[in-house]
Amino acid sequence: MKKNKSKFKFQITSLYMAPSALGMLLFYVAPFVVVIYFSLINNPIKKDFVGLENYIKLARNDAFIQAIKNTTLFSMTAVPLAVVLSLVLAFWLNSGIYFKSHLRSAFLTPLMVPIASIVLIWQVLFDYSGVVNELIEKCGAGKVDWLKTSAGMLVILLLFLWKNLGYNMILFLSAMSAIPEDIIEVAKLDGAGKWRIFFSVKIRYLMPTIVFTIFLSTINSFKIFREIYMLTGGYPVEGLYMLQHYMNNTFQSVDYQKLSTAAIYMSIVMIIIIGLLFAVENYFGKDLEDE
Repeated sequence: MKKNKSKFKFQITSLYMAPSALGMLLFYVAPFVVVIYFSLINNPIKKDFVGLENYIKLARNDAFIQAIKNTTLFSMTAVPLAVVLSLVLAFWLNSGIYFKSHLRSAFLTPLMVPIASIVLIWQVLFDYSGVVNELIEKCGAGKVDWLKTSAGMLVILLLFLWKNLGYNMILFLSAMSAIPEDIIEVAKLDGAGKWRIFFSVKIRYLMPTIVFTIFLSTINSFKIFREIYMLTGGYPVEGLYMLQHYMNNTFQSVDYQKLSTAAIYMSIVMIIIIGLLFAVENYFGKDLEDE
């Protein structure tokens, strides 16, 4: 009787999951298989198998290499800043300051502003004749062409931080509320100082959230293409040419082989990053469960 009930539950569960599984196969798995196929042939017409030739050619492509360098530089700069600054803000708001709820709402405001409006604000601020350059001139310095020089990376970095710090901060505030107060009290009774409690207790319990925030910020750093595209177009200054620019331009030129190969390269990198983050999260998660 129990076996029949278990079998019936399994059948019902499978029935409910079938639409989601079918959607996953149609819209994710099947397109990814097609992308792999396109990366292994010479063109969609002849369809001759060329093995890893497309991967070798793309690895020697100057535009692709430049896009990889810029994307890597931006992610390695933006992600640590987004995590550290949001963690600092979370501890600051959690310290019992006045107007805590108002400040929390203010930091979340960028999430509610449409991306087109954000870009418009940044154009007003950092245009060659914009507000920032006017302030610079009043201070006696010369104007900076923010969006057409290497200084553009700083503009995009500020935009990324302004848009993402609030959400990361809320994640940390939520995680802080789950830190056991009795462990902190025991640490104080044992003579642990503020910094010892900070690193040995608070950061330790926040580590799963830190890993998740790194993961989320990494994904968002790869999506910065939208803002750059709306600010500078499809062919920005060399220092702002990201991997998504390369993929978008190859798509517009109907070069499916380069596009598919670049997508596979990007997928491999993301799988490695996600795997490392999950390994770190699993390590710290087990560490906390063993206590």
